[in-house]
Amino acid sequence: MKAQALLAVFTLFKSLALANGGSADEDFPQGVKRVPLRTHSITSPYLDDSLHSRWFDYGGDAVIRTDKYIRLTSDRPSQTGYVSSRLPLTTPNFEIEFEFKISGKGNLYGDGMAMWITKERDRMGPVFGGPDHFEGLGIFIDTYKNNRPGVTFPYVMAMVGDGKTRYSKEDDGKPNELAGCSARGLHNNQHATKARLTYLKDGFMKLELEYKEPNKWTTCFKVAAPPLPSVPYLGFSAETGELSENHDLISVDVSTLFLPASQERTTGTRTGSRTPHDKKVRKEKKGGSWFWFIVKLGLICGAAYVGYSRYIIYAKRKRQNSQGLF
Repeated sequence: MKAQALLAVFTLFKSLALANGGSADEDFPQGVKRVPLRTHSITSPYLDDSLHSRWFDYGGDAVIRTDKYIRLTSDRPSQTGYVSSRLPLTTPNFEIEFEFKISGKGNLYGDGMAMWITKERDRMGPVFGGPDHFEGLGIFIDTYKNNRPGVTFPYVMAMVGDGKTRYSKEDDGKPNELAGCSARGLHNNQHATKARLTYLKDGFMKLELEYKEPNKWTTCFKVAAPPLPSVPYLGFSAETGELSENHDLISVDVSTLFLPASQERTTGTRTGSRTPHDKKVRKEKKGGSWFWFIVKLGLICGAAYVGYSRYIIYAKRKRQNSQGLF
C-alpha cells in the first residue's frame, strides 16, 4: 500500500512536469513545449479575403489552389516557383513540419524541390528553384540523378551555404553535402509526404521523413546544429528542366521550442526567443505562473495526504489483526 501511494505521487509529479503543452520523446526526455508560429505557417486556403497572403510572398510559376495545395511547379518543362516568408525566423530553437507531394507521368521526371532557411528571401535561381551561392541552410529533395553512383533517388540532403560556395548540380550536391538519405518511393506516392526539421542552436539538427506509410517516421539524419544567419527567412521552391513533375506544397507548421532549464544545460542550448512574438508569450505565461504554481502544489499535497492516510489505515488494521491472533 505504501509503494502504491508513492507511485501515485511519482506519477503526479511526472504529469505536472509535462503539463501546459509539454511532451517527452527520445530527443527531449525531460519534455519540450511547442509554441506555434502563425507568421511562418501555411495552411489552406493559403490566401486571406483580399486574395493575398499576409505572411508569405509567392512567385514564378507557383499556382495556388485554395482547397488543396500550392503548386510550385506543374508537370511541364522549364518551370520555377517559390514561396518566401516576409518575416525572419529569429527563434533559436524551432521545429518545421511541412507536407508535400511530388508526382508526374512517365518513368523519367525531375528535378526536385527545396526548403530554405537563408539570409536571402524572395529570390529564384538554378538550385531547385532557389538561389545559388546562398547563405544559410538548404534542404534539397532531389528526384533526378545526374552523377551519384551507388545512391538511390529520390535523395534528400542538407547543405550549409556560406554565400560563396556554389551547389554542384552535376554531382547532385555531393561535394558540399552535410548529411542526407535516400527516399525511394517518395515520388508518385499514394499519400502525401511529410518532413520534420528540428533545430536546437548549439545542440542538434534532425530531419525526419514520413513517406513509407502514414504516421511512420524515419530519421533521415541527425547532426550537430550548423550555424544559421542571424536573420534568416523561411522559403520553399521547386524546379523542372527538360524533365518535369508536379511539386505541391500542402501545409507548413512552424513552432518555437522551449526546453526545461535542466535540459538546456545538458544540451547547451538556449530556448528563449528574442522576437516580439515570444516576448508576448512569456509575458502571458508570467501572469498566470503563480496561480498554476499554487494549483499544482495543492494537487501534490493532496495526493501525498491521501497516500499517507491510506498507509496509516493499512498499518492500523494490520496491527489489530496481529493482536487478534494472540
